[in-house]
Amino acid sequence: MHIKQMLGEVAFSNVIGKKKFKKKIKNYRGILFVSCLYKLRSNQTHLLSGLSVLAPAIFSMSVQGATQTTQKMVQFDIQAQRADKALIEFAKQTEQTVVFSYELAKKYQANSVYGFYTQLDALQALLVGTELDAVVDQNGLLSIKLKQINRKDNNMMKLSGVSAAVLPALLAANSHGVNAAEDVAQENIEKIAIVGSRVAGRSVEDLPVPVDILSAEALENTGQTEVGRMLQSIAPSFNFSSSSISDGTDALRPATLRGLGPDQTLVLINGKRRHQASIIHINTSVGRGTAGTDMNAIPASAIKRIEVLRDGAAAQYGSDAIAGVINIVLKDGSEGGKAAVNYGEYSEGDGETVNVDFNKGFALGDSGYLNATLNYRDRAPTNRAGLHGSCQFYGCTELSDGTLLAGDPRELTADRDTFRIGDADSQQFGLTVNTGYELGDGELYGFITYSTRDNESAAFFRHNANAGGNPVLQDNDATIPLGFLPKINTTIDDISYNFGYKTDFDNDASLDVSYTYGENSIDYTTSDTVNASYANFLRYEQGLSAADIRNTIPREAYAYGMELSLQTINIDFTQNFDDYSLAMGAEIRTDEYRILEGSEYAYRDYDTLDGVSIYSGLSGGVGSEDASGGTQGFGGSSPASSVDESRDVISFYLDAETYLIEDVILSGALRYDNYKGFGDTVNFKLAGNWAITDDVSLRGALSSGFRAPSMQQLYFNNISTQFVVAEDGSLVAEEVGTFRNDSTLAQSLGIPKLKEEKSQNRSLGIVYNVTDNINVTVDYYSIDIDDRIVISNRLGKGLSSSLDAALISSGAGAGQFFLNGADTETSGIDFVATWNTEGLGGTLDFTLAANFTETEVVSLFTPSGSGLETVPVEDVFSDQEISIIEEWQPEDRINLSALYQRGDWTVNLSLNRFGEYTVEDGGRQTYGAEILTDVKVNYFVTEDLSVNIGANNLFDVYPDKNTIGNSRSGTIVDANGNTIVSSDGVFEYSRRSAPFGFNGAYYYVGAEYRF
Repeated sequence: MHIKQMLGEVAFSNVIGKKKFKKKIKNYRGILFVSCLYKLRSNQTHLLSGLSVLAPAIFSMSVQGATQTTQKMVQFDIQAQRADKALIEFAKQTEQTVVFSYELAKKYQANSVYGFYTQLDALQALLVGTELDAVVDQNGLLSIKLKQINRKDNNMMKLSGVSAAVLPALLAANSHGVNAAEDVAQENIEKIAIVGSRVAGRSVEDLPVPVDILSAEALENTGQTEVGRMLQSIAPSFNFSSSSISDGTDALRPATLRGLGPDQTLVLINGKRRHQASIIHINTSVGRGTAGTDMNAIPASAIKRIEVLRDGAAAQYGSDAIAGVINIVLKDGSEGGKAAVNYGEYSEGDGETVNVDFNKGFALGDSGYLNATLNYRDRAPTNRAGLHGSCQFYGCTELSDGTLLAGDPRELTADRDTFRIGDADSQQFGLTVNTGYELGDGELYGFITYSTRDNESAAFFRHNANAGGNPVLQDNDATIPLGFLPKINTTIDDISYNFGYKTDFDNDASLDVSYTYGENSIDYTTSDTVNASYANFLRYEQGLSAADIRNTIPREAYAYGMELSLQTINIDFTQNFDDYSLAMGAEIRTDEYRILEGSEYAYRDYDTLDGVSIYSGLSGGVGSEDASGGTQGFGGSSPASSVDESRDVISFYLDAETYLIEDVILSGALRYDNYKGFGDTVNFKLAGNWAITDDVSLRGALSSGFRAPSMQQLYFNNISTQFVVAEDGSLVAEEVGTFRNDSTLAQSLGIPKLKEEKSQNRSLGIVYNVTDNINVTVDYYSIDIDDRIVISNRLGKGLSSSLDAALISSGAGAGQFFLNGADTETSGIDFVATWNTEGLGGTLDFTLAANFTETEVVSLFTPSGSGLETVPVEDVFSDQEISIIEEWQPEDRINLSALYQRGDWTVNLSLNRFGEYTVEDGGRQTYGAEILTDVKVNYFVTEDLSVNIGANNLFDVYPDKNTIGNSRSGTIVDANGNTIVSSDGVFEYSRRSAPFGFNGAYYYVGAEYRF
């Protein structure tokens, strides 16, 4: 049997709680796995905020091809008995899935059914005289509908339209079935929770804040191969912006919620805190100065569902949960699996991608499971660079009309496709194992995730006429005569493992103890490069000829590495009483961060000592005397920049929930965190839900939150080459030092240690079940963040004498620092509407989801009493830094999707609107809104084998052409006035921010075999 994940939008208030009643598994006609969800599962040990949760008790018996079999005549022999037992017997005799509430069904007496019936007729006959109805949802899934339900006496989920009123699909892919359960038939019973509460399941109308439950089928239907792109395609509040020539950011893109920073969203795996990526986004891109989580480290084929909490939750989960929480739940099936292969490429003929998945579940005797996933993805690079329009060789002359007359004859035949601007070349292997085993009176559980990814992206092309990066030798020609394109090679390794034990007590209490370890590392190697200063060293120090220098100069070097690890111990206790629920727990964490030095060749300046040129006056007027140090494109890190730091954190939480009156639920949470470094913080959350009618509910929450400075913000330091826009609009290279706050330079300026960001979150929403098949939710949110940690502008010489002296001694032309320097206000609206119906001979599911958000920097300030206090704040924080926070992400995202199913055919159509965004980069440009069309068609050739074909961005939509911050533009003519090249620059599209990229249409085909 295949157990499929229910998809929809869920609201919740706090953390999680998972319990299992031990029952033996019974085999029937092969394997019949029956489980019951009537309580929410808690995988995370954090604050108890109370306001209930989702996931009512729902029974699911596995089925194949429900749409084709509901009208089939079947011979039945079912005795009159309790309704839950009768429904289980029905599922056995039909080998069909039935979704129902076990807690409700067991209250009714079913009738006997004997003879030939269709499945629907049999169910209706079985339930005559009860308050239960049999219905078929849009997927052909049989479910039991309650005619009447009392909100307080029975807080299970209403099943009148499982995918509509109860779990409205945020995505257009409602293939949902749930784990289901049985007590009498001695099947396995499992209580499952959605991230956000440790309390037993309420109906969706009772929940105070919104959560999107995104199933594996929904993710798969996007046609994307990366988890980050999948989430972006179906969750409008989630952004996954692209940039190019931005060093490590090319390999690990920033992921954000509600337009905030990547580090203001907490990511969990099976409810356990996920470690961040070791990289920090230093270059000018979305998320500059922040460190997020690698969303692509977990293969999509290993994911059972993703839960996206769209509300502040720091009072429940601790640091980082300002914008919300993303919980990735791994597959836990004990049987079945799939093998899948997918191939696609862009309409330009590049970006060829091969994705191979294998997933298999294994039973560990009668008491456990082990689910394993293997993934391999190979993605070729894309290139949307414009032509190199500036002169590559010396000797060009500017004419009166601004065109350039070629001087060097090599200019006439020089390659003009010198840049590579687009997605990086990438190969990734991933392994995920998720397991659980009943031991004693509880369950021993754990998971392992591992991935390794090799990426290659390109830096700026170094042409012949570049004395600093491609020095002229004694033969009066450049070290690399035709120029070179440095490559940044990154290897990203990510591993995590978790093990724990949880047990239930007879008094409706539970205890969960767990340990989680995670580590992310990135190693940089620069290839196709040179250390320009080393060419001078070889010439003047070792006396090599120009030819010998070209033959012997190294072209590759290890730049440096970074490692970040997280260890977490969690202890959680929950207790349910008659009138309220209570939870409490503790968390102990250790953060570790390391920067590993690179090879000497990668960082050393061989022709300069203490800022003085060593070989000055030795060239005889021919060639270079002082060139740039370090490997061109991506320089190395010296031993002086090495880091090995750690931080301890201890936290305690308390969470409670109760009915204030019959139709009003109130929950509260309180959390204390103590950080080695900035000290302690206490945060709270209050949330409530008022059921005005059976179909209309108001929900709201008020909370405080915080985000501790990341280890990278505290300790990252480096000197890198950054290309910035000069006053004339051209891009120029600048050596920029990033200095940690406890560095000698920062201390000499009086820059204080970083402290935590503080937030206030407010939300108010309405849930309206228009009909059994139409559901609408609208949520308003407001997030105020004080003391936001931002990275300063590149502060050069001339601003203060102390800064000048410090920069000279460091060897950097400019310095940047992490500061608590901004207060921001964010507000917006989330909207979700779903409609499930029948038509065109099949089922149709429509989803309209939207997010509208706006962030404003309301205050900027420099540290009081520091050397920066006398520097104008507009110099410390440039207009570009403000623009990145306020404008570089779309102001709105709208998704309209439709899922059509008929027989063996499934068609998924999605329209994604990316709203306007503005980029400041030497000028200001607003990029217009665009609508992308995605389509996927799937056909089951046999019961187990399916093939699919599809397109993402079907109509080849690109963002607006770039008009600012360009490079290498110009027109070159020969002596006869013939145009050699004319180009507006190599950046045809903004390299700084591209919400949906700039690769164009992507077409793919695939096949999948389920077993």
